[in-house]
Formats: sequence, structure tokens, C-alpha cells
Amino acid sequence: MTEPRPGDVVDERFAILELIGRGGMASVFKATDFASGRIVALKFPFLQLESDPVFYTRFQQELELGRTLDHPGILKMFAVDRPSRPYAAMEYLEGETLWDRLQGTGPLPIDEALCIAKLTCDALEYMEQRHVVHRDLKPTNIMLCRDGSLRVMDFGLAAQGAARRMTFMASEALGTVDYMSPEQLKGQRGDRRMDIYSLGAILYEMTTGHRPYDEQPDEYTKMKARLVGDPVAPRTHNPALTPQVEEIVLRAVAREPADRYQSASELKADLADPCGVRVTGRANRLQAPRVPSRYWKLAQLFVVALVAPVLLFLLLLLVLRR
Repeated sequence: MTEPRPGDVVDERFAILELIGRGGMASVFKATDFASGRIVALKFPFLQLESDPVFYTRFQQELELGRTLDHPGILKMFAVDRPSRPYAAMEYLEGETLWDRLQGTGPLPIDEALCIAKLTCDALEYMEQRHVVHRDLKPTNIMLCRDGSLRVMDFGLAAQGAARRMTFMASEALGTVDYMSPEQLKGQRGDRRMDIYSLGAILYEMTTGHRPYDEQPDEYTKMKARLVGDPVAPRTHNPALTPQVEEIVLRAVAREPADRYQSASELKADLADPCGVRVTGRANRLQAPRVPSRYWKLAQLFVVALVAPVLLFLLLLLVLRR
């Protein structure tokens, strides 16, 4: 079996036209679907990953769940009977990811940021009704289409029903630290408020041009800071923000799930009418995280390793003198 390429016909149904993009785990091609006559996108995992049981399980889960979700704000997947190899057939979209949109632009216009967050809430609201938690919401998984619509993508980490306990590992396969909720980092059982936090982190980035905890020097301290402190107040980065929008962002990224918006519909209501949001002074109650860097901890261990033998030697001398 070889990697697909333009000109190939897959399962006598899809004619591959061109390569759209290649990521860290899969290639995506534009193709013609002979069965429907429409243009589709085909996502092929790299051959070396097809034999990886963890990746394969994640990919199959994405396929199965994606085919059951039917909402204009969620990427549509199409069923394929008896595929000859693992791949996903999806609707073809023209546009860019939110990650692409954010590169080098600084903060987005406030109205645009609120609109993107509100459209994402529409998709989350639908998912909540079906007890689906995405668990990996981030700018690369949000497609901004040329017609003004939006799609939430990549359900490989999603959970349906009671969200399963997830043990955190520092790998791409288990989420992106910048957008993960504190309970997700701790491996706790979570619920739809995980996705509220992730959307809040995305809204923080859209309105400030910074990710929460960007001031931390490395991934280790970013993770720890998320558990013990709050991000910098959004208006520190962008004074043009209103106190009401800052209130929305900070409530969405509250460390404790009980302090966040409890549903997508609740968040969407404030996004639709930010002027009506009551300012509670959250920005004045933020606690800056105090987290020693990984290098400081290594230095402490190094000092302990040097001092401990000396102390033991002195203690031994003291005992012998007695």
C-alpha cells in the first residue's frame, strides 16, 4: 500500500484531484465523489500511523462520532461502505482555520471575535444536547469558511455520554496545553465546562493577541500556572476592550468549573449582548500564579544532591565523637 496521490481513484468512488494540506498525522486531498457528484475532502492518516493502536482508535472514534453529528457548525462526514484503508470522507470547505487567521494579526476586531465565539457556541450547544464533549477545542480545529460560516472539526478526543477520565500526557494526541482546562490537565473526570474553558482561552487570544499564561517561560510552568493562578487581565494586553467583554472572557476561563459559564447557551447569551453583562470586578480579584520554573527546580535538586552528602558526613562525625 502506498500513500495516495492526485490521479488515484479510491474504492471506485473518489477521484483524487489535488493535495490540500499535510499535517503531522495525515494528508488531506480534494476529490470528486462519483456517488454524489460533489467535491469532497479525503483525510488519509500516514501509513506508519495506521498500525498504531492508539492513533487508530482515535481515528475510528472521530469517524463514528462525526457521522452521527449533523449541524451547520460541525464538519460533516460521509459514510463509506467497506473502505479499503482507513480514511475520512468530509465536506470540502473553502476558507482558513482560526489559527491561520490569528497569525501575525494581533487582536481581532472585537465584533469579529465575539461573532466567531458565538458561532462556536452554536456548535457546542448542539453537542451538549447530545452529551458530546469535544476536549480538544483550539484554533486549528475551527474552520472559518469564505461564506461566513464556521465548522468545528477533529473529534478524535471527544467523549459521548459521561466524559471518561483522561490521564494527561504531554503529547499532541491528548490536547494542546494552551487551551486545556485545569481539570483536564489534572486528569479529572470532566464535562461540557471543559469546552467552555477552551473556548474562553480562544476568546482570550482573539481579543488580546495573546494566549493565557503566555508570559510563562515554558510548557511546564504554563501547566502549573493554569492550576494555581489566573491569567493576566485581558485589558492589560488590550485596553480597547470593554470591562464587559473582559468579564465574559475571565468568567469563561475561571479555574473552577463552578465559576465558569455552565453551558454554551449561557455563554452565547452574553456574547450576543455584551453591553448587558454585569461587571463583577473579576479582573481585580485575579491571583498571579507563583510557579518556580523547571530550571529552578532542577537547580534546587542539584543543590540538595551536593549538600546532602556533606550533611550526612558531618552527622556521622558527630555520632563517632560521642
